[in-house]
Amino acid sequence: LLSGDQENKTKYNQMKKTLIILLSALTVGTTGFAQTKKEKDAQLEKQIIALDISGWEAWKNNNVKWFETNTAAEFMAINGGVISTRAEVIKYTPSGCQVKSYSLDDFKFVVLNENTVLLTYTAFQDAICDGKKIPEKVRAAVTYIKRGGRWLEACFMDSPILQ
Repeated sequence: LLSGDQENKTKYNQMKKTLIILLSALTVGTTGFAQTKKEKDAQLEKQIIALDISGWEAWKNNNVKWFETNTAAEFMAINGGVISTRAEVIKYTPSGCQVKSYSLDDFKFVVLNENTVLLTYTAFQDAICDGKKIPEKVRAAVTYIKRGGRWLEACFMDSPILQ
């Protein structure tokens, strides 16, 4: 038989071991969750960049179907201080610009919440719209929202980079 002090000491040691095991499990579980979220965010970033590049390809090729399929109903584009609605962009796309080339660089990606992300980057473009050469270097900011399991472009904005 154990004396009262020995019994209390044994219970204390058992509780201590249990607490250490629980804290270890919690730490491992939390670390695993953080890595999983980081991996999911990295996969989402690749998906959104690919979607955005396909939008640039659509613009280059005057492919209105992309804008009909991949923009939200309330989409707006802000270029050079001019705001265009989704309907205006769709109407303008087939003949609005002649794009010789473009390239995108310096991507930054932020998950704002589970249904909203922001992508920014530098775009280099050689294009003429409405008979005028557009700025060759711009900083773009694009907001995507998730609707019905799909990511849709909600807002595109660019600003010329003056050198």
